[in-house]
Order: sequence, then C-alpha cells, then structure tokens
Amino acid sequence: MMNLGSGGGKCAKPSFVSYVTAEEINLEKDTPTPRKEKHLDLLPGEVVFCSADKVLKHTEDDLSQRGILGTLLCTNFRVSFANDKASLEETVQLFRNKLYGENDIPLSCVDNIYGVYEDKKKLITGSLVKNRYPSKIIIHSKDLRVFQFVLTFCKEEDAKRIFQGIVHHCLEPKSLKNIFAFSYCGKTHLSGKQGQLRTMMFDSADDWAEDMKRTKGSCQVVTANANFDLSSCLPQFFIVPANVSEVDMSHFQGRGLPIWCWSHHSGCALFKTASLPLLQEDHEQHSYMDKMLTAVAHNYLFSVKTEDLSDTLPTVQDIQLSYNKFKQFFLIDNTTDFWVSDMKWFSLLENCGWLDIIRHCLQKAMEVVECLEKENTNVLILEEGGSDLCCIISSLAQLMLDPFYRTLTGFQSLIQKEWVAGGHRFLDRCNQLHLKDKENVSPVFLLFLECVWQLFQQYGPAFQFSETYLTVLSDSIHVPVFYTFLFNSDYHRASIFRVDSPLSQRHPLNSLTVWDWSVQFNCKSQDLFINPLYAEKPKQDKSVRKSHRSKHQRQLSLPNSAFKTPLKKGFFKDETDSLKKMLRVKRISRWMLSPDSPQPSSMSREFYDAWQRKPLDYHGLLLPCLDGPSVCVWIQRYLRWIHEVQIFGGGSVTILSKVSDLLDEVQELQRKLDRHGCSLVTNHQGTRSKTFKAQSDARSSVHLSSSFPFTTLKNNWPYKPAIPTSLHRLMASGNLENQENDDQDSIV
Repeated sequence: MMNLGSGGGKCAKPSFVSYVTAEEINLEKDTPTPRKEKHLDLLPGEVVFCSADKVLKHTEDDLSQRGILGTLLCTNFRVSFANDKASLEETVQLFRNKLYGENDIPLSCVDNIYGVYEDKKKLITGSLVKNRYPSKIIIHSKDLRVFQFVLTFCKEEDAKRIFQGIVHHCLEPKSLKNIFAFSYCGKTHLSGKQGQLRTMMFDSADDWAEDMKRTKGSCQVVTANANFDLSSCLPQFFIVPANVSEVDMSHFQGRGLPIWCWSHHSGCALFKTASLPLLQEDHEQHSYMDKMLTAVAHNYLFSVKTEDLSDTLPTVQDIQLSYNKFKQFFLIDNTTDFWVSDMKWFSLLENCGWLDIIRHCLQKAMEVVECLEKENTNVLILEEGGSDLCCIISSLAQLMLDPFYRTLTGFQSLIQKEWVAGGHRFLDRCNQLHLKDKENVSPVFLLFLECVWQLFQQYGPAFQFSETYLTVLSDSIHVPVFYTFLFNSDYHRASIFRVDSPLSQRHPLNSLTVWDWSVQFNCKSQDLFINPLYAEKPKQDKSVRKSHRSKHQRQLSLPNSAFKTPLKKGFFKDETDSLKKMLRVKRISRWMLSPDSPQPSSMSREFYDAWQRKPLDYHGLLLPCLDGPSVCVWIQRYLRWIHEVQIFGGGSVTILSKVSDLLDEVQELQRKLDRHGCSLVTNHQGTRSKTFKAQSDARSSVHLSSSFPFTTLKNNWPYKPAIPTSLHRLMASGNLENQENDDQDSIV
C-alpha cells in the first residue's frame, strides 16, 4: 500500500504530511514498467481494448490520499485495475466471484463517470471527451461501489486513450450483438444445466402444467403460441381460464387476455393482464373484456375483483426518480462527504420516498392476498404493459401465500414464471445497451427484491435462501453473461436466435442462465446462499391420516342485484349492464368505494391483526408489518462498501454465526440420539449450517464484519474510529457550531 501525503503507520488520521511525490518513489520515467495485462485473467472471449500504466487507485480517505499503483485496463467485459498486491488479495478472498473481482467493474454495471478538472468534479458526457482528459476518473457502479483513478502519473497518450476508451465502452450506446455474453458463450464450453436442473424455467408447457397441478388450478395450458403465431407480446406457453377460446386469444395482440398466475386451495385464482388502450365508442373492446371477465369469474363462484395498478401505484418513472435520489446516499467519494451527509441522513432518506414505494407495493400485495385468502374471490390485476407492477404484486402475493416460493429453487422458478416468461423488459429497464433515451429505465426488478428483503428480515426462518443470496442476485442483474436479464420478452429472445438471425451461431447463450451459480461462485461460496436458520417443514408420518380441511363456505347462488361501484378512471370504468347483472365485479382499491366504506389502513389492519393473533406458521401465510420502523434500509446491499458504518466483530452476522454454531451442536446431539434409537424434535432437521463452517479454516486470520461476506477484516488492518477525527473540517463549515447553538437555544 502506498501512502501519498501521509506518514503511514496504523493511525486512522496521521498528522504528518509527506511531500514526496510518486515519481520519487521508484517511479522514474526511465525505469521500464512491465505490462500488467499478464496479471488479468481474461475470460473466454474477453479482449483488452486499451490500458494505461502508473495509474493510482485512490482509497476513500481523501486526507491521506492513500492509494495503490497499477495498470488500468478496459476490455469488452469490464474496467479492471491490475496490480500485484490486488491479485494476491483476490486469490485469498473468501467470497470471490469467478467472473470479476473487487477491482473490476462490468461495463453494464457502470452507472456514472465523473472527471476531476482542476479540483472540480464534472459529470462526463460525450462532448467532454474529445478535447481533454481529467486528472482523476471517478466511477460510480450500479452495485454502489466507488472507484477513483488518478491519471497524473501516466503518459499523456496513455491517459487520453484509457479515458476515452472507458467513456466510449461504458456510456456510448451499443447494439445487442456487442454485449459480452455473445463473445463469452461462443468461447466457453459451459452447458448451463448444472445449477438449474430443479429450477422450473417455464419454457415448456410441462412446466406450466406442473405448477398448475401443484396448486390444484383448473385452467387450460395454451401451446398455440409456441411459434408466436397468436401474439409476440405473449409468452410461448401460458395458462388462461378454461372458458377463453383460441379466437379470443388472437384479439388485440394478447392485451386484455387474463394470464393465470396462481391458484388458491379454495379454488379462486390470481390473474394478470395488460390493459387495452381506451378508445371512445369502441364496443368491440367492451364486448371482448366482458368475455374475459366472465371467463375469470367462471373460474370460481362467479366472483372477481379487479385492480388497475397504474392508478394505485407509482409509475415506472416515479420509481426511477425516487431510486436516483435514494442511491446517492450510499455513493460516497470520501470520508468527509460521509460525515457531512450523516448529520441529515434520515431526513434525506425520508424525503426521497423510496421506502414509501416499498411500503405501497407490500400494502397492495396484502390487499390481493386478503381477497384470495379471506374473501375467496378471483383477482385480476392489470396495468398498461402488464409486465412491471403486475410482476411485482403477483410475485409478492405468491411469496406471502405459498411456502414453495420461499425455497431457493421455488424462488428462482417464481422469477422465471412471473418475470422472464412474463415478459419483463429487462434490457430496457436495466439499460443494458446504454441508450441515451432513459425514459424506459427503471429499477423495477430491484424494487421487487427490496420487498422480498423486507419479508426476509421480518420472517427469516421462513426463507430457505439467505440475505447474501438476494444481494448477489441484485448484483447479477448487471453481469452481461446470462440471458436471464438480457431480453425484453420470449419473442425478443427467440428472434435473436432464429435461423436467419446473424446471431444464431451464438445459440449456446440460450442455455446459460444466472441460476447456474457455479459459473460465478465455487461450492463454499454457494453455501452462503442457504439460510442456516431456515425452518424446514417437518415430514408427516404416513401412518397418520390427514385431517379434513374445511373449505370456505360462500353463497353459491348468483346475487339478485348487481354490486354498484362509482365510476373509476381506468380500464373497467364503463362495464355493461349485462355483465353487472351476471357477476359480482368489485375493485380492490379501498379508497375507490363509497365514502362510508372503511379506509384502506383500517380494513387491511383488521386483516393483519386477525392473522397476527394466530400462532406464527413459517410454512403458512406471511403478512409483513408496514409500520414506520418495520420497513427499513437493506443494510447489507447498500452499506457493505462504506467502512465507517461497518461493525467489525459484531452486528447481525456475528449473532447468526453463534446461532449456527449452536445448530451444529444440536445436530450433532441429534445424530448421537439417532444412534441410540432416540429422537430430538427440531425444526431444522437435515439443515447443515454451512454458512460459516465453510470458512472455518480462515477464521484465525479474518474477523467477521457486519458486511460479511462482502467485507472482511484482516489481522493487519487498522481499526477505524467510530467518530471522525477530522472534526475541524466539519466545524469550519459551520454545521456543528450552528447545530450546537440550536440545541442550546432549544434547551433554554
């Protein structure tokens, strides 16, 4: 480690300042510097575009200006910083990604690039690249890492070349064929089948039929769109109500067609659809939707509730705007910026509205669950495209209702069904091609993972997968190797690999999915994906007969009068009288009912309180608590790179480690009892706590931190103080003095 501007040592903030330049520390220009490409292990199909030697990688400590000298490279996959010390650290890293290391940034993971010109930080655009290059490059990545590279000690031509190369390959628009996945899969021999054998891919009619059979649904599997003859907007295979005809499916290019999501044990089911554009005096549309509503209602007891999510949830643009404000709290360039922002962190967090959006999505999913679980009625959710908010709400509702989707393979199958086969526009929403038009960019899938994490942190033992798994999955969105997050729909993917497509020769990409975790992690690292506290469902004794489960009783006859609701802006604002007389068509939105109806919070609260009074069953219904403190920040994902907030030797990860040790002792006792013919009742039978035992050989040299496994503490690392030692810089700005005066005035 080179300490430029400090006296070194183990003090967090040394007072001695060294004025020795980098050129005076074995950096004479006449001394030949070996090329560092040899230290970068290139992946199959990876090519180095440009590089620069004598680049200084800064740490976040802006006072001491510490850094490491090495070579900065840009390939067709990543921006990489290579040096001998970093290479040695990555080889001994406990939790290491095979595709990229801690000093690598995949090109699609680059969020923003800033240049420092005469101590002024500017956002880089194409117009600033042609004339000059900055003295420092600051890169913000989408996984919230911050990299600072100083180009002062490079040759001028090398500095200009690496700067222009990084900006061009990270920020300029590109075509799909230039995504690294096509080069990688064309050269690698991975089959892509090792880790996904038990994950249902929903790319065949059998997978859909199996899932419907598991939930005891009574709908029909559609195979007529295998070649996209019906519609390019629909999946190749899907399920619709039994009364929907093939002629109905071909209307309106699949829009307005109710797609089956999940069936409740009572017989009702959850459906989603893309709404039709509203046209005046279009009787054909109204007639078509009458038929679709009738088909859904016939699924169970002639009742259906509808919800237009576009009217009751934030738009994709609102989600993007809120997240852009939210992520800035964690992209810290230096320690001073951190301590300054820490004074008003909670107020800024509240104003961005990100946690409120998470709360609204969970609230809406609870309303859907209430209709299915308590009222036993069919639910049809819809939005304009049917592949954003519908995916979030339908997936969350199934997680709350179905324990199968809380297992690792079940959760992956849920994403394949609702998001990949459901036609979520990953390519556009994640901006994998760096297009200038960012109207379609929005972290919708990340919002879903945020909601899942809220459920996990409230009911951890109900989930087989761990928090680390969710964090790694959020990072994998921006790794351009797997097809899972690379296309906008089934039709989009199939069109790329059709016979007459120029990319048809790259067909191996079609079989490489993100669920094959062996591509990124070894077996010990994958052990961290399993929650050691998962409460497995005890196996029932076959000799004991299952008790009869009483079904919910409802009035089976049709109502004498129609259910009247006020007109609502949305898709079903003008239902026909004949349909109202046939069906009990209601809306979920509480605030769209009559003024005398209970408010949304009180009605949902009543459902939640009634559920909470029952004994908690980790394999039954789960409802999240949405009170203020219950919805919190995903600490592991957003704070893992900020050293000032990490707790070394403490935090929840240390508690989990101790509990895992106790579980190992319990399991060892269970084995001893089994050998003597006895039995020990436990909810964790057969669950090995491999999460921390996989690293037992390295515990002597590594302390666990609250950001484990993404951050560890070596024995030779200095501990940083819990409060800043450079308070004079903060006081110079007047922030602390003003705050102290305000406090004194308030006391007086």
